[in-house]
Amino acid sequence: MKRLSILFCILVLGTTMLFGQTGPKLTYDVERVDVGTHYMEELGTIKVEVSFTNTGDQPLILSAARGCCGTRVTSWSAEPVTPGEKGVVTIEFRPAARPHNISRTLTLTSNDPDGTSIIRITGKVVEGKSEDL
Repeated sequence: MKRLSILFCILVLGTTMLFGQTGPKLTYDVERVDVGTHYMEELGTIKVEVSFTNTGDQPLILSAARGCCGTRVTSWSAEPVTPGEKGVVTIEFRPAARPHNISRTLTLTSNDPDGTSIIRITGKVVEGKSEDL
């Protein structure tokens, strides 16, 4: 009976240790980045900082940061992000000079067990500046 109790304790402790460790976890600070409304006559390069937090229990290491559709990644957290700390990726892009909805994505590859993480960047380009704004 004593052996069974010791075996049970070892099993419970081992299971807790195995499943209690989550590893690194990349969590964006917002679900979607809205860059707002931009007017064609004032259109230029749009610069955005996307921040994230390591909500896991081990250091998070980014191995790649990619933007789509002509979005350029200008800087990203190259050093490991410790648990509870924040990291930042800076991107920039130049939208087309026509009225349209802005829809871009930023993809981060890291040692997070879930693999790659994608965040959407939205906004719009409109024709004329309204006097009501």
